[in-house]
Amino acid sequence: MVADVAAEWDAALARFADYLTAERGRSDHTVRAYLGDVEDLRRHCASRGRVDIGELSLTALRGWLADMERRGLARSTMARRAASARVFTEWASHRGLLEADVGDRLASPRRARRLPTVLTQDQAASLLDSLDDTSALGLRDRAMVELLYATGVRVSELARLDIDDVDSGRRTVRVHGKGGRQRVVPYGVPAERALGAWRSEGRPHLAREGSGPALFLGERGGRIDPRTVRRVVHDSLARVEGLPDLGPHGLRHSAATHVLEGGADLRAVQELLGHASLATTQVYTHVSVERLRATFEQAHPRA
Repeated sequence: MVADVAAEWDAALARFADYLTAERGRSDHTVRAYLGDVEDLRRHCASRGRVDIGELSLTALRGWLADMERRGLARSTMARRAASARVFTEWASHRGLLEADVGDRLASPRRARRLPTVLTQDQAASLLDSLDDTSALGLRDRAMVELLYATGVRVSELARLDIDDVDSGRRTVRVHGKGGRQRVVPYGVPAERALGAWRSEGRPHLAREGSGPALFLGERGGRIDPRTVRRVVHDSLARVEGLPDLGPHGLRHSAATHVLEGGADLRAVQELLGHASLATTQVYTHVSVERLRATFEQAHPRA
């Protein structure tokens, strides 16, 4: 009996994975995250005697979230798992595995809004001015950091760039974003100079027969690994005294904040970052207000 139930769950999860990939176009990484969340729900229910998929209920789902809260999991983790559960129960009800969509009324815990740490414009300038470009790796690292800050792209998007994605004439780059969405993002003259130097003077020293079209390469000639990009950014920031320890996402936050502070429309920043929802972009308005408040309190005699 237990083996039959386990087999039923395994088959359901395999079909759910196919649905996420084929019908919803989710990436392999996202599919793994969904499956991991549903597996956690499965284990929770089994530990309380509910082993059959058909025994899932709103009460069981709420108990699962309550258990996570008792264990001290972050609200962001709980919210993500609740979202995964809702997608699963909706799918399961449509496939006849559940009599009704029991997750339809499952509320997600409200995420605590934390404002991202960003560089000031002077700090960003100090970082970029400090970058070494006397070697092939130095040229690569300078081009990567310049492009991250110039465009606000995600580290995974930077790593996926091919040579043909860059239009030097228009100073734009075609970015392959989340969910298979593409966008075209402009960049400035300093980033173009860094990219040009990397492509003409640096990349040929690292390129190998199997390098393919990848824009940025690792030391062995393969496509750059996102972990290498993160290390480069951390190391570059650490070399400049007084700068916070940010990763590539910190440069993305900084770029968005500086563009907004420069007068850009929020919709334009949304397009630049590739956000599906404007609500995600609005956090940068709060960042700008908080920076303004800090400056005011420091500078105004009656603050």
